[in-house]
Amino acid sequence: MSKLTYKESLEKIINLKVETTTSKVYLMDSLGKILAHDIKALKNSPAFPTAAMDGYAINLSLNETNNEFSLVDISPAGVVVQTQIAQNNCIKTFTGSLMPKGSDTLVPIENIEIKDNKIYIQKPVPIGFAVMGVGENYKENEVLIPKGTKIDFAHIGVMASLNIVFVEVFNSPIVGICSTGTEILDIGEVQTNESQIRSSNHLTLEAIAKKYNCHTRQLGLIEDNKDSISQAIKNGLSSCDIVVTTGGVSVGDYDFVKDIVIGELSADIVFKGVDIKPGMHIIVAQLGNKFICSLPGFAYSSTVTFLLYCLPIIFKFRGSYESLEILSATAKTPYKNTTQKTVFVASNLTYTKSNRYEIDTNGKKSGTSAILTNLLNNSVLAILEPNKCYDSGEEISFIKL
Repeated sequence: MSKLTYKESLEKIINLKVETTTSKVYLMDSLGKILAHDIKALKNSPAFPTAAMDGYAINLSLNETNNEFSLVDISPAGVVVQTQIAQNNCIKTFTGSLMPKGSDTLVPIENIEIKDNKIYIQKPVPIGFAVMGVGENYKENEVLIPKGTKIDFAHIGVMASLNIVFVEVFNSPIVGICSTGTEILDIGEVQTNESQIRSSNHLTLEAIAKKYNCHTRQLGLIEDNKDSISQAIKNGLSSCDIVVTTGGVSVGDYDFVKDIVIGELSADIVFKGVDIKPGMHIIVAQLGNKFICSLPGFAYSSTVTFLLYCLPIIFKFRGSYESLEILSATAKTPYKNTTQKTVFVASNLTYTKSNRYEIDTNGKKSGTSAILTNLLNNSVLAILEPNKCYDSGEEISFIKL
């Protein structure tokens, strides 16, 4: 199977079919989750004309030339006064109160003088001033929050105002993570020889998944043993929606993952190998509504490929409109790509006073794909098209992290 271009591989991810599931959660527990249905207004807001500030309600259409009114009642918020506005009288009305019957205008407190239970308008206002009309906030059956929205604090507030106690959200996928390699050690595990290295992949990828509200399961750090790796993947598939493996996807004697996924499990291969750097030997496969993403073992490579391919699959399970945020910036340093691959280069991002993004590679280390430290600080991934060099001042697309 020949390697795909980056754009071809993205198309295959976009076209994947994923069955979503939903559940109802308490309103405050919905924060960060994805709304599974439209939130509509059940009635107009406000349902009746309402005072937008503190002042005095009058019927200005009956008193266009009058500036003297008798104070006949008070209308606090939360109270419905029975007194009606007639010619030459007014009712003191507070922010959020229903406008008294017969009134059409609110004169602000600062526009009047009071003497002997009468008000005298010192600064006139037009008819309808400071009155919120019926449906001014929103109208009955209006869609206020569309399905697929990632719920944030403002959405919580709007739903609370609608008396929504429980909200239906898409279930985030369960992501199982398995790192392979006889040489890798977990955090806290004692090193017994100099060839052993500390694994970070399983925790880095778990952190990304959790950042997007996924449930996660660690499937273990597995030695380069075909049976052990096979069992770990099968265990993951029994309880997870997405199984992510790192290591064992290249062409070495101990790279067993590809044989297990392609041969033993007979999974439907979405693609095997993409002309990208890092991560050329990635495998994405599907078994029913479950997915296997087999990523390279180097820390930077596994992180980048997880962002490129696993996140879009997670977005599909979440039923969201989320996508990788691809923007454009001006190169402050030259970028060179003399390969047939699409190359993703960790870069520094700055935002200029002239409201422009700029990127550069100053201070970034080059060489092995294991340099995860390149993603520290305010870093992004510059996207270098195949066989293309960029001079300082040219525009480059980048993925915002």
